[in-house]
Formats: sequence, C-alpha cells, structure tokens
Amino acid sequence: MKKSVYLDNAATTPLLPEVIELMNDIMKNQFGNPSSIHEEGRKARAIIEDARKTVARAIGASIGEIFFTSGGTESNNWALKGAVRDLGIKRIISSPTEHHCVLHSLQSIEAHYDVTLIFLHTDQLGHIDYTQLEDLLADSTVPTLVSLMHANNEMGTLHDIERVGQLCHQYGALFHSDTVQTIGHYPLDVQDLYITFLSGSAHKFHGPKGVGFLYINSNHFIKPYIDGGSQERNMRGGTENIYGIAGMAKALELAMDQLDSRRAHIESLRCYFVQKLTDTFGDIQFNGDWENGLYTVLNVSFPPSDRSDLLLILLDIAGIRASGGSACSSGAETHSHVLQAIQADPARKAVRFSFSHFNTAGEIDYVVEQLKTIFSQKATV
Repeated sequence: MKKSVYLDNAATTPLLPEVIELMNDIMKNQFGNPSSIHEEGRKARAIIEDARKTVARAIGASIGEIFFTSGGTESNNWALKGAVRDLGIKRIISSPTEHHCVLHSLQSIEAHYDVTLIFLHTDQLGHIDYTQLEDLLADSTVPTLVSLMHANNEMGTLHDIERVGQLCHQYGALFHSDTVQTIGHYPLDVQDLYITFLSGSAHKFHGPKGVGFLYINSNHFIKPYIDGGSQERNMRGGTENIYGIAGMAKALELAMDQLDSRRAHIESLRCYFVQKLTDTFGDIQFNGDWENGLYTVLNVSFPPSDRSDLLLILLDIAGIRASGGSACSSGAETHSHVLQAIQADPARKAVRFSFSHFNTAGEIDYVVEQLKTIFSQKATV
C-alpha cells in the first residue's frame, strides 16, 4: 500500500499545530499595524517584542541584537553586504560548500566591491582546513570577515564554529555563520562563540516560511539592507509580518524545550536507516561526516544503476519525498557543488534524506522496501 513519507525536512519542515493555532489567532484578532500608536497597534507591537525576547533568549543574545527578516537568504545577504559596505571589510574567507545564498552574495560582492575572496580547502568529508584558516588570519592585517555555515545543508557536515570564533577573536576578524540548519536543533549561545552575525530561518524548525532573523553583535553596527520606514528600530523598512514572527518564536520555543527528546528520536531513526540501507545495499556510501554531523540529515550515494537518473522521480511516485540536494537548486541537472567540492563520485546518484521528530521506524521500513523494489527493476524507455 502506497504511503506518504516526508524525508525532506532540510528543505522545509511541517508547521506545528501549536504554531498554526497561534498564527490563526493573531490573523483573526491582532490585525493592527505595529507602527500605529493606538491600542491595536500597541497590541501588535507587544507581540513582536515578546517574540524578539524569545529568540534572543534562545541564543543568549540581547533583545537589541535581534532583527527580524524574511528568512535565511535575506539575513545572510544583509550580514555579508553590510559588513563590506559599513564595516570596511576588504577580505572574506569562506568555503566552497556554503549555501548558494552565501556563495552568490560573495560573487555579487566581488563584482561590486574591492574585496578579496578566499575559499578554504575542504577534505572528502567536507571539513575545512583550520590550519589554513589560522594561517590566513595570522598573515594579514586586512579587515577580514570569515563566513562559514554551522552545518552543511546537503550532507550535514558540521564546522566547529566555536573554534572558528576563537580564531577570529584572536586575530581581530569578524565572523558570520549561517546557522539555518542548526537553530532549534542544537543549543547555541552567541556569548560563547565570538560571533558577529548569525542567521536563522523559521521554516527549518517547524515554523512558517518567509520569516527569519539576523543576530547582529551590538559592537558592530551595520546599516539597513532594506530602506523604508522606522521598523525594526530603523534597521529594516517594511511593515512587520506579525503572525509570522510570532509563529517563529513559538516554534523556536518549542524546539528548545523539546530539543533533547526530538534529537534522541531522530538519531535513533537515522541510525536505524543507516543499518537498513547497509544491510540491503552492499555498495552504499554516505557523504560527508555523517557519523559526527547534523543528525537530521543523511546524504546517501547509491550504487551505479540504470535506475539512478530516475531515482528521485520513482521515490516521489512511491510517496517518498526526498531531494538531490538543496531545495534552492531544484530542477538543476548539474552535479551538486557541495558533492563536487568533496570529490564525490558523480556516477553515483546522491539523495538527501532529512528527518524530523514526526518520522517513524515504519516509514523507514517502507522507504527501504521501495528502494529495493526500484533497484531490482530495469529502466524502461
């Protein structure tokens, strides 16, 4: 019997019922403009500021360091371009496995500013060369920003952002981290990280799409990325997405409260999936540092087969939702830039399975059975 199994949580997560309930209530009853001084406006403003406190508390920031955005892409663009425009950054150190919103922002910066881009070497697990990073920081006094994601969105490899932050602090560099995949999944405290900018997006932790935040360390002021009114303390023009912001805060609060139980459940499912795949396919490969990486992601390279090119489509027909990499690159037939950077075998079809606490062992069994069926058949023209 065909099921529907959602294993694409790195692309987006389903909304929690509690979040939907809260957002519906705000949409029906709290419609005021937060910039208005009358009672309805004040109620709306209070919702936003309560949400700001929740987000700040979750990452150890002050409320004055949290700015609401439309999501991770805007947050990353704002941090990177603002650092160059307003803080005099002349050199940016990053990695070739960053999300496209960072890589494309860096390309835009290079085209419009006198800035040198340096990409760190990565090994076959996707780890950066920390010795190279320290050498680069130690050998130059050029104003530098280091931009490294916490967890890779395609294969889950984690960067040691505490170590990176310490190096940046030691050598006077600024540090930006795209933590879109790890906010709500790991405890993060900006007070321990020596971090300048940190980006988050609600829909990765069971909140709504189209809303996120940027943490800006209070010692490093940048100007607005979107000009307009005086919203977000004159830092981001445009009427606030009240119910989206409130939904994000609720989802993040629940994620932090339930972090340990969710993680234990997801890790057990992931281990079960790895064992089932290993037992079923003798020539299976897992990309990235999957044993020590982001526990919600597993990137699997299947043995070469005449079914490989059809694998994602056949999984979808079977009701299994997974992806070939970043959802932002869907439809692209080229080999993933992340897998290219770690020199993964292009002859093998890689599939990213990503999990949430809603998934079950029964769903894992169904996925493995469907994979067995798919690879036991011959491709037809």
